[in-house]
Amino acid sequence: AELKAIPGVLGVNQNGDELQIVLGPGKVNRVADAFSALLDSAEAPKETKETPQAAAGLFGAQGKVGDGKALHEAIRQKNATPAKTFLRKVASIFMPLIPGFVGCGFLTGLLGIIKFYDPSLLALTPLRILLLAGSAIFQSMNILVGWNAAKVFGGTPVIGGILGALISHPGLAEISLYGGPLTPGRGGVIAVLLVTLLAAYGERKLRKIVPPAFDLFVTPTLVILVMSLLALYVLQPVGGVLAETIGRGASEAVERGGAVTGLFLGGLFLPFVMMGIHQGLTPIHAELINQFGYTILLPILAMAGAGQVGAALAVYVKSRNPRLKKIVASSLFVGMMGVGEPLIYGVTLPLGRPFIGACIGGAIGGAIQAAFHVGAFSLGISGLPLMPSTTHPLMYAAGLAAAYGGGFIATWLLGFEDPA
Repeated sequence: AELKAIPGVLGVNQNGDELQIVLGPGKVNRVADAFSALLDSAEAPKETKETPQAAAGLFGAQGKVGDGKALHEAIRQKNATPAKTFLRKVASIFMPLIPGFVGCGFLTGLLGIIKFYDPSLLALTPLRILLLAGSAIFQSMNILVGWNAAKVFGGTPVIGGILGALISHPGLAEISLYGGPLTPGRGGVIAVLLVTLLAAYGERKLRKIVPPAFDLFVTPTLVILVMSLLALYVLQPVGGVLAETIGRGASEAVERGGAVTGLFLGGLFLPFVMMGIHQGLTPIHAELINQFGYTILLPILAMAGAGQVGAALAVYVKSRNPRLKKIVASSLFVGMMGVGEPLIYGVTLPLGRPFIGACIGGAIGGAIQAAFHVGAFSLGISGLPLMPSTTHPLMYAAGLAAAYGGGFIATWLLGFEDPA
C-alpha cells in the first residue's frame, strides 16, 4: 500500500515471491539504474555473501540490502520453469533484431502507400534504393538469427552466422540431394535455430577435449565441417517441414476460420502474455515474414493491447478515485503506442473485470483483422505505430478503433469496484 502511494508508481504486482513495481517506459530505466547503484554501493554483511541458493529465505531474515542481487537470482531460479526459460532464450535471439524489423517494416509500409497512390513513382532511383533497404532485413535474417542464436546458446556468434548464411546460400540451388535440387533458405529461421542449437552444443563439448593450443584451429573447423553436412542432409529438411507446416497452419487458420480465428486469438492473447507463452510466438512471426513477406498473426494479437486502452478509458471515465484516474492518464498514451504493461499491472489486472473487458475488446479487433487478412511487415511493435507497417493500414485502423470501442463498452457494462 505504501509503494502504491508513491507518486509515479503505476502499480504493484505480486508474482510469487517477487514484487513487481510498475513505473512505465523511460522512468523505469532511470529508477532501475539508481536502484542498482544503491545495491552495488551497499556493503553486503559477511554472513549474506552466499550463493543464490543459500539466500533462498527470500523475504525472510536473510533479506538485507547487501544481498539484493542474490535474492533476485534466487527468485528467478525458483520461478523459472524449463519451458519458460527456453522460450525466453528464443525470444532474446530476436530482440536485438527488432529495431531492424521496425525500420525496414516502416519503410516498406510507407513505400506500399506510395505504390497504392502512384506505382510509377517506384521507378525513381531513390525509391528503388529504399525498396532494397526495406527488404534488407529479410535478405540477412538467417545470418543475423544464426549469429544471435549461437551467442544465446553458448557458441561462437560468427560460426552461427556462417551456418545461417549456408542455409540461405544461392549456390545451394546448384546442388542436388534426395533426388532434387536444394532450395536456398528452406526452413528459414526454424532451420537456423535447429542448426545453431546443435552447433553450440557440439562446440562446447569440443572445447572440453581439444587441447588449448589447437582450439583456435580444430574447434571451429570441426564444427563448421560437421554441422555444414548435418545441416543440409538432416536439419534443413526437418526445419523446412516444420517451417512450412507453421506457415501453412497459420495461413489456413486465418483463411478458413476468418473472424472466428481472430476472435479467439485476439481475446486470449492477454492471458498468454500473463503466462509468458507469447514469447514463443516471436520466431513464428519471423518465419511468416520470411515465407510470405508479412505476418498475418501480429495485427490480430496487437488488438489485445488496443482492448486494454478501451478498458482503461472506461475506468478513467467511470472512476471517482483521483489516484486511479491519474494512473490511467499517465499510462494511456504509452498503451496506444503499444506498451501495455503499465495498463495491465497498474489498471486492468488489479481491478479484475476490466481485464476481461480488455480481452473482449481484443477479440473484437482481432476478428476484424482476421476477416480482412491484415498482415504486418515488421515485429516488435503494436498499437498505432504498427499501422504504417501493415498490408491494409485503413482496415488495421478500423480494427484498432473497434478494439478500443469494444474494450470500453465491455468494461463499462461489466463494471468494477472503484478503489477507496
